[in-house]
Amino acid sequence: MEARFLGIAELAETPSVAVVVDVMRAFTVAAWAFGRGAQKIVLADSPDDVLALKAGNPGWVALKDGPPAPGFDAVNSPGLLRSLDLRGRTVVQKTTAGTVGALAVKEASLVLCAGFVVAGATARLLRQQGCDAVTFVVTGEEGRAEEDLACAQYIARRADGSAGDANAFLRRAAGSRAAAELTEGVRLGSHPDDVALCLELDRFPFAMVAAVEEASMVLRPRAVPASTC
Repeated sequence: MEARFLGIAELAETPSVAVVVDVMRAFTVAAWAFGRGAQKIVLADSPDDVLALKAGNPGWVALKDGPPAPGFDAVNSPGLLRSLDLRGRTVVQKTTAGTVGALAVKEASLVLCAGFVVAGATARLLRQQGCDAVTFVVTGEEGRAEEDLACAQYIARRADGSAGDANAFLRRAAGSRAAAELTEGVRLGSHPDDVALCLELDRFPFAMVAAVEEASMVLRPRAVPASTC
């Protein structure tokens, strides 16, 4: 499998297959939302779009980066989200990097959103689909976020059957600037367990597939049994 690793701004053309990686914390949060029973996640362009969608669908759960704010039901923290009962609910998510990256490749034929918590299932789905060329979108720090790059490289190698020691990739992520900022409380709307939850390898048995549905980019879980790898 030919793998490219690009930042959002480096996407000169729409790839055929894209894996959008945001470890800390958008797609760890998304995976936890599905783990807590969410039916789907609508990826929004802006906080105003989140609130507009929420206004038209009062039962939806509005989620954003940063501290709690009027009109929003949750923040972008796996440690805080894991206590919510989201069974059958629709979540509307807007984050600084992850959702932006997914929307940037919405025209791709296959878009997967990923973090370490769904790394194995993501790699298995790439193999199941027979993907020969994959663009990994490294969303944080203009494509230089060490935690996102480490996760992307790990998924790429695992899809090729040559991942090696996962701990080396997890250590890189644990030493990243994002991990330090979360640990030090620099990022608002966080929980002390966020870093550990973001580094929990293969916590969930599904991949997360994004596709356009009725003009919105919608993320859904797709189970990928280990036997497919």
